[in-house]
Amino acid sequence: MMAIKAGERMPAGVLKTMSADGPKDVSTDELFKGKKVVLFSVPGAFTPTCDAKHLPGFVQLADQLRAKGVDLIACMAVNDVFVMNAWGKASGVGEKVMMLADGNGDYAKALGLELDARGFGLGLRGQRFALVIEDGVVKHANVEAPGQFKVSAAEHVLGQL
Repeated sequence: MMAIKAGERMPAGVLKTMSADGPKDVSTDELFKGKKVVLFSVPGAFTPTCDAKHLPGFVQLADQLRAKGVDLIACMAVNDVFVMNAWGKASGVGEKVMMLADGNGDYAKALGLELDARGFGLGLRGQRFALVIEDGVVKHANVEAPGQFKVSAAEHVLGQL
């Protein structure tokens, strides 16, 4: 499966987020339809680069991204919904970033962006990337080379808007 590219439609899928009433399914239709969305993905909650740089960058620049017409900023990882919720709380995301769990990695796989991290004891995860999506269609696909953190950073995405 090829990785998703600009101009392509986001695949259908279901992710989980934590609501006041507990874990809740969120369809991709609900997430992307009629909206401008920045979806970024990290290999894992609480992992060093993700925790120190990737998520905080989007929290810090959330207002600037919204000023450029972004309706939703969402962080996805192949972690369970409880871990994603705890990471969001620990990182103080508040309402700025929606934390999305791709628990079994099905959505990362549907995007062609899964990552085999078994060598690090992390199992199958999602690659580090950031997508700018308008009404379900990818406008910018920023996928990092292994071990890199450049094109999926909030600053880079902001510059594309």
